[in-house]
Amino acid sequence: GSDIARPHGLRLVDGEPLHGPTAALDIELEVGAVIGAPSTRGEPISTADAEQHLFGLCLVNDWSARDIQAFEYQPLGPFLGKSFATSMSPWIVTLDALQPFRVEPPVQDPPVADHLRTSGPTGFDLHLEVELQGEVISRTCFADMYWSPAQQIAHMTTNGANVRAGDLFASGTVSGPTTGSEGSLIELTWRGERPVHLSDGTTRTFLLDGDTVTLRGWAGADPATRIGLGSVTGTIVTGTAITATSNASEGN
Repeated sequence: GSDIARPHGLRLVDGEPLHGPTAALDIELEVGAVIGAPSTRGEPISTADAEQHLFGLCLVNDWSARDIQAFEYQPLGPFLGKSFATSMSPWIVTLDALQPFRVEPPVQDPPVADHLRTSGPTGFDLHLEVELQGEVISRTCFADMYWSPAQQIAHMTTNGANVRAGDLFASGTVSGPTTGSEGSLIELTWRGERPVHLSDGTTRTFLLDGDTVTLRGWAGADPATRIGLGSVTGTIVTGTAITATSNASEGN
C-alpha cells in the first residue's frame, strides 16, 4: 500500500543527458525468496542443499525507471533506475506449505554448468496477476521460469558469498510465452508500440502519477485447495526534484 515517488535521474532526451522525472516508470512482477538459515562465508551452497537455507516465497514488485536504466546500464549496469523502490507482499508462504504445489522445472537446453544442475520438482505452480487501476492486464505462471530458487542460491554463493537469515532475493521478471502473460509494461506494450487499453478509455505505455498497481498470486490451480500469496500494491505519486543549494550566506 505504499506510495511510490516518481524517481528523478539522468535520461537521454533528444540525444542529450537531462536530469528530471522518469517518463518510463514500470513494474516487474517477481517472486521473492527469503533466506531462513545462514551459511558460512567461503563455503558455496549446492543446489541439493539450497532449500535447507530457504524459508519461503512472497511477491515482489521491482519498480523500474526504464529511461534512467537505459542511460546508466552500459557500462555500469542498472542502479538509480532500480534502487528507488522495491515492494514485497505482507507475508511469506513457507516451503512446507508449498510442498503440494511442486512441479518439474522446464528442460534447460543447452545443459547448465554442473554446479547448477538439479533433479526433481524444484519449481512451483504459482499463478500470478498484474492489476492496473483495478483491471487485470496480465496473467502468468511461475512454473515456466527457467531458473529455480535453488539454482539462484547456488549461483549467488558459488564464489563463497554467504547468505543471512532474512535476506531477500527475487526471481527476475516472470513473463510467459503468450501475449498477456508479460510481467512488465515494457514487454506488455512492446516498448510502447502497443499501449494497454483500460475500460475508462485511456491507454498506458508506462505508469502515470496516480496509477495504482497490484500484484496478486496463489499456489495451485484449484480454488478449493490453493494457497494465496497475498498481494502487493503501490500508487505512483509525483516525486521531488533536486534544487541547487549553496552553503554561502548572504553578505560573505
